[in-house]
Formats: sequence, structure tokens, C-alpha cells
Amino acid sequence: MPLTTSLDIGPLFLASELLVGRGLAVLSAWALLNLVGSGYFVSRADRRYEPYYFHGMNVGWGLVNAGLACWGILHLHFTAPAGLRLADLVQAQLLNENLFLFNTGLDVAYIMTGFYLRALARQPAQLKPVRLLGFGRSLWVQGGFLLLFDAVMWALLHGQGQGWLPLLA
Repeated sequence: MPLTTSLDIGPLFLASELLVGRGLAVLSAWALLNLVGSGYFVSRADRRYEPYYFHGMNVGWGLVNAGLACWGILHLHFTAPAGLRLADLVQAQLLNENLFLFNTGLDVAYIMTGFYLRALARQPAQLKPVRLLGFGRSLWVQGGFLLLFDAVMWALLHGQGQGWLPLLA
């Protein structure tokens, strides 16, 4: 179908916002799980052992993820902006796709940093190897979840955007 001036892109915009909103809900749930679960366990852990640092780092990740999710939710729109054009919608879609794709690369870096910290903890000169072990394991868990999350979000957004290609012809 060729692009005409009568094309109503409002539903496309809302579908995109809904998809991003659902993703932010998943990120919020993950953040809450980390804040509550690891918050509980870190308060009962001994600083001399790895679980203290693992759960402490997870609480930190929970705060960051909660902040990012809140920021994203506050920027969601529940109605299409007046004068929205298909080109604007496609540009915003590509920006979101690229953001999630970039984040998958960061997630791989988090996981690899976890491996590095765990290897560093095994060096004889380390003063606090349990801290490095706990932080490294947290980076594995957080990076692994975020890698899955960002890859799925990219795939869903990309699939949605591909469905719009016939409108551009």
C-alpha cells in the first residue's frame, strides 16, 4: 500500500509505546526482584564471604535498573503526538532498536568483566578475593539477564519495524 496522507499512524505509535512499556515493566520487575531478594540476603550475609558482595552488587544493579525503568516509563506517551509523521515514527523505532542493540554489546562486556574479576580474585596478592568473586558472579547474573532482555527487546522492536516497511513503499 503506497504511503498516503490519509494513513493513520496513531495505532502504530501506540503499539510501539506498548511494546517498550511492557519491556520496561519486565525491567522493573527484575529491579524489584534484585532489590527485595538481594536486599534480604545481603542484610543476613557475612562480609567475610562471597554472598555478601554478590547480593550487595545486585542491590546496586537493582537501583540502577529501577532508575532506568522509571525514567523510561515517565517518557512513555499514551497518545500519539499531534502532527506525527511516519518518518518520525520510523526514526524513533530505529533509535530504540539501536539502543537495545548497543546495550547487548554492553551486556557482553559486563559478563566478560565478571570473568575477569573472578580470575583476578584467584591471584595470590589479592587482599579481598571474596569481594571480586561476589562482584564477578553478580556481573554474570546481571549481564546474562540484561543480554537476554536487550536481545529480545531488539528482536521484538525489529520485527515490529519490519512490519512497517510496506507502508514506506
